[in-house]
Formats: sequence, structure tokens, C-alpha cells
Amino acid sequence: MADPKGFLTTPRETACSRPVAERLTDWNEVYVPGSLLPIISKQAGRCMDCGIPFCHNGCPLGNLIPEWNDYAYREDWSAASERLHATNNFPEFTGRLCPAPCESACVLGINQPAVTIKNVEVSIIDKAWDNGDVTPQAPERLSGKTVAVIGSGPAGLAAAQQLTRAGHTVVVYERADRIGGLLRYGIPEFKMEKVHINRRIEQMRAEGTKFRTGVEVGRDISATDLRKRFDGVVIAAGATVSRDLPVPGRELNGIHFAMEYLPLANKVQEGDFVAPPITAEGKHVVVIGGGDTGADCVGTAHRQGAASVTQLEIMPKPGEDRNANQPWPTFPMLYKVTSAHEEGGERVYSVSTTHFEGDEDGNVQALHLVEVEFVEGKLVQKPGTERSIPAQLVTLAMGFTGTDQANGLVQQFGLELDERGNIARDASYATNVDGVYVAGDAGRGQSLIVWAIAEGRSAARGVDRFLTGTSTLPYPVKPTDRALTV
Repeated sequence: MADPKGFLTTPRETACSRPVAERLTDWNEVYVPGSLLPIISKQAGRCMDCGIPFCHNGCPLGNLIPEWNDYAYREDWSAASERLHATNNFPEFTGRLCPAPCESACVLGINQPAVTIKNVEVSIIDKAWDNGDVTPQAPERLSGKTVAVIGSGPAGLAAAQQLTRAGHTVVVYERADRIGGLLRYGIPEFKMEKVHINRRIEQMRAEGTKFRTGVEVGRDISATDLRKRFDGVVIAAGATVSRDLPVPGRELNGIHFAMEYLPLANKVQEGDFVAPPITAEGKHVVVIGGGDTGADCVGTAHRQGAASVTQLEIMPKPGEDRNANQPWPTFPMLYKVTSAHEEGGERVYSVSTTHFEGDEDGNVQALHLVEVEFVEGKLVQKPGTERSIPAQLVTLAMGFTGTDQANGLVQQFGLELDERGNIARDASYATNVDGVYVAGDAGRGQSLIVWAIAEGRSAARGVDRFLTGTSTLPYPVKPTDRALTV
């Protein structure tokens, strides 16, 4: 146990954010660099090293949280990094982007503020990079087997790194022009600077993983050709089909999916554009969808100089305390204020869009909405609550419905789908096609980054066992596992 009295004597402290006025002038991460290091040892000391560490179950990766908390408390950063990497290939991603279901499952959180697990995690990995503790782990020998990984998001990268380290020759195919999937083009720079992806890619290249960008399997290369070239295939193409809003006026100019809007802002940071082709500058912006992707649109619009930003959510405003049907240690739906919400804008709950209104040139000018409420378990409109708000840029951030099938990937492989439209798989992540496996959102549906990495690691074990007859790779989760998260 780190500090036997730490949970009694040390109050919870989290990372300090830069002033709003300052961070809106740039795209750097919102937190004050180095602000965690003076406090993180004591924060790690709040961990009680519970007899039953529910944080393990709260995290799909099964992170050894009490162990690396203890090392962080003692400032043994090398040992802490080793324990952290034992279960997680990319803790710098999860430490910045994960909603931390582990903290919701923290035993201390029953009656006190939980341990700042996420802050400890990111401090350990940032310190490990600074100290040179993160190095390539090339395999001692090659197996002679080859594996193609389709998609370079967190699931694909985790599977590729595990399989490369097992001695297989791995090629990652990515249809975008850069590696990273939604990490690259879906996550704004102010949430995670892309240097964190770039140095992991260089580590993986040094280990032997090969990357092919600008190649879309199903269009640029057929499934048949891919299966001829490789002994195994991992599909980690994500759930990239955005949920649409089929209401009158949807065809107007200025209404875009979030994943049409956000990547362009990131491409500016990559140097591809001087200014984004879709910009919020000087416009009244409406973001439809109250989740993390919606918040990303809000923060991006602020930095582009929007005249106003309004975020709409069809569900009621969550409470600040757990509901009775979401008891500890489950992951509760709570009201949260992200860094983007700190920066301004209005959040409107329990409303539904009825239609859009345009000008004579076909550009959206207003959004009409109505308040909704639950009646006998169904959302119904409240008469007399209709109104309109100005909208010159609308982003649809209402989630994703499944894997893209327009490119022929699913059909060419002959893959079966489950009842939700995801690629079906068995307990080893194998599809109905011999040697073809699936991991992450493509098989699970839209989910958390920790699930993606956990599934990528687990699918790698399935592929390794298929290729060699056995495997020593870890097996964090089965497709049916739900852990303590939603």
C-alpha cells in the first residue's frame, strides 16, 4: 500500500487547466504542462490497495492500478511504467481521452472523491517518455507468418503491436493519408496533441510493423488479394457510419456530420490547409448531440471564432450524483463540464430538431426545435414549446451506426453481421471466415478507447493462436464481457 493514511489526509487534486482566454488562442492541450508532477505522488498515495480492487474490473484493460499507484507514490517511474505497459499499449492515449470508468469503480469513491487514476496514468507515461523508458520491443525471432490489420485506430494499433512483438510480420492498412484513425482526425489537438501518436508510430516501425496509408481495403485492394498475401487478417475498421438526422432542410448547405467538420480542423494543424474548408468563424454554430464528439465540435468552434455555440441534447440533463439504477461500481451517466464547455456556449437539454430553415441561396440560417419529455417510456413533443435559433453551421454529432459497407469490405470477405449490424465474431474474435478476425468498434459498435485497445490485444491473441497453435499473449476481454462499464 502506498500511503496507509493517504486517503484520509490528502484531498483530491486534478490537473490545472490553462486560462480560457489563453487556450482559445491556440490548439495546444488545455492543461498546464507539468502541473501534475508536484502533486501526483501524493495523489497516487490516496490509493487504498483494496483487497478486491474494483478499479481492475472498471477498466476493460484490467490495468494493475494499485501496483502502479504504489510505484508512482514512491516516484519509481520506471517500475510504474513497466506495470502500466503490462496491460496497456498506449496509456498516453487513454490517460488523455478515456472517461475513466476505473475511477467510477474506485472503492474510495463510495463516500469520498475517487483516486485520480487517470491523472496518475498520464503522469507515469509522460515521465516514461521523458526518461527514455519507452523503447522499441522487437521480437527475438520471426515466425514467418504474415498478418494484415485493416484500420489504424486504437484497436488496430494495439493488435498490430502485439502481433509484431509475437514475431509475425504485420502490415497496417489505413485509408486516410496518415496513421491514427479517429485518434488522428476525430480527436482535436487541444484534447491530445498528435505528437503522442507520432512517437508511438515510430516505436512500432522500429519494432517491425509496416504501415500503408491511403489504401482502402475493398476499393484499392480486394479482400481476395489481401487473403492471398497474408496468413491472417484483423479488421479494426471502426464504426464510422455517422447517424443522420432526416428532417426537412437537411440538404441545406452548412449542415455537416461531425466527422466531416473535425478532420478538417485537424488537417490545418497538420499543415494541409491554411484555413479549414468548413469553419465556424463568425457563424452561429449549433452542435446536435451531447456526447464527447459534440463537445469536440464545441471546442473546435470556439477556437475558430464562432459568433455563438449552442449544443443540443435530446435526453434530459443528467444529475450530478448517481441514479439508483447506476450504483457503485458501475459507470454512471453524470452531468460533466468538459474543457470545451468551460470555454463558453449554451447547452440545451430535452429538445428535438423539427426542421432547418435556409436562405435564398440554400444555406442554413435557422434550426427549429421543440421540447420533449418522457411519457410512458417514450419521448414525445411538448405542445407549445416550438422555437427557432440562429444556425449558420450545424454539426451532427449523434453517434455512429456501424462499419462502413459502401467500400465492399464486408461483402468481399463474406462476413456475417450480428443483430446490431456489427461484424459477428466468436469468443476468440474470429469471424465466420477462416483466418479473419475483428476487434474494436467494427465488432462491438461505438464504444470507449479502452475497449478498443483491450479488444485489439485480445484479437491479437486469437490470431497468434490461429497461426501458431498456441499463444502467450494476454487475453484482456472476451467479446461478451461488459466489465463494469456501459
